[in-house]
Amino acid sequence: MAERTRDYDVLVVGAGPAGLAAARAARSHGARVGLLDAQATAGGQVWRRDVGHPPTPAAGRLAALISSGVDWHAQTQVVDAASGCLLAEDPAGALRLGYRTLVLATGARELMLPFPGWTLPGVTGAGGAQALAKQGVPQGGRRLLVAGRGPLLLAAADTLRRHGAQVIGICERTPMERLWRFAAGLPRWPGKLAQGTALRLRLARVPYWSDSEVLAVQGADRVEAVDIRRGRERMRLACDGVAVGYGLVPNVELAQSLGCLLDMRSRHPHVSVDANQRTSVAGIFAAGEACGIGGRDTALLEGAIAGHAAAAGEAAIPARLRGRQRHARLFAAWLRRHFEPGVDAWPPIPGDTLVCRCEDVALSELDGFTDLRDAKLATRCGMGACQGRICGSALTELGVFAGPAATSGRRPPLFPARIDTLADSFAPTQPGASP
Repeated sequence: MAERTRDYDVLVVGAGPAGLAAARAARSHGARVGLLDAQATAGGQVWRRDVGHPPTPAAGRLAALISSGVDWHAQTQVVDAASGCLLAEDPAGALRLGYRTLVLATGARELMLPFPGWTLPGVTGAGGAQALAKQGVPQGGRRLLVAGRGPLLLAAADTLRRHGAQVIGICERTPMERLWRFAAGLPRWPGKLAQGTALRLRLARVPYWSDSEVLAVQGADRVEAVDIRRGRERMRLACDGVAVGYGLVPNVELAQSLGCLLDMRSRHPHVSVDANQRTSVAGIFAAGEACGIGGRDTALLEGAIAGHAAAAGEAAIPARLRGRQRHARLFAAWLRRHFEPGVDAWPPIPGDTLVCRCEDVALSELDGFTDLRDAKLATRCGMGACQGRICGSALTELGVFAGPAATSGRRPPLFPARIDTLADSFAPTQPGASP
């Protein structure tokens, strides 16, 4: 197969709000811009295309970008990375993407925590259930429990309800007094207050339980019931599915493979950037959730800052963006303050509970290991298709290992790839080479 190569002034990885904003800003300076995403449509999780509802803002933004001259690479996954060039794979095969500057808008993934029965069909992430509903998986008449931590539970429950599911309850792990303190600060961000109020009104008939969590899921070959804790009370609820999410974890694997410095002060590290969204590596910028969970508004502002800086330097960044971005990041800090409990707050998990679904590794098999690398060598935990993205983050959150899973070394491929793509892996072409 003939090698395919493209070369750009600015290459943007990720077509969620941050990536779309970065591509638009970079293109406004006349730069040659490439935009890629693993999904078939742009928008990320926030603006994911809903087959049963009108187009999201991402559709219009992408159409405008393409008409302005931005190259759109859909269903394209980065496999390997080197300075000035990415090796990617799309439906046609291997693709080399050269760049002068790179913007990482790689977003985040759900934090899933193991409990007995979490591998049964019918158990999904809260965001995963939302995505399935938007992609057309029938929800009519299904009895679903939404559980976990954070405001995203409300968004997931609202989406499931709109698609016909019967949401039997929302289990929010955060105690009510902390929820009230969080709500009391929302007037500083009127848009967030209005959004939250609208969600609560639409879900007024759905039971909402604070200081509650899923303990176990029951069923033979599918979900039949769920055991939950409500305060000090234990109860079992009949249901057809459980959607559980404990927040988001920044996707830093590509940044890490490129040598970008990570901020290790939080339990789940994020990419360290300066006020212009520059990483520690020259010519590489990052924006949005990869720089710490901040939501759509933060992602849009940081993406715009990164796109302007990547295409034309920091002098090209409009001053108004900086103040708005700082205000948006204050909301992110307020969110973390109220929805991130300490590691010792998690209840004990039975030793026979699977923690690595890819390789069927139980929690008890990790006894005596202090880091994920050693556990991998002995048990294959984290060596399956997800490459530790699910179990590594969960075990870090639960305090099983001494340090964050993101400190473990990253080697290509970053995602599973076809053999012919791997055979094409680096030595890369020289940056700036002609197609």
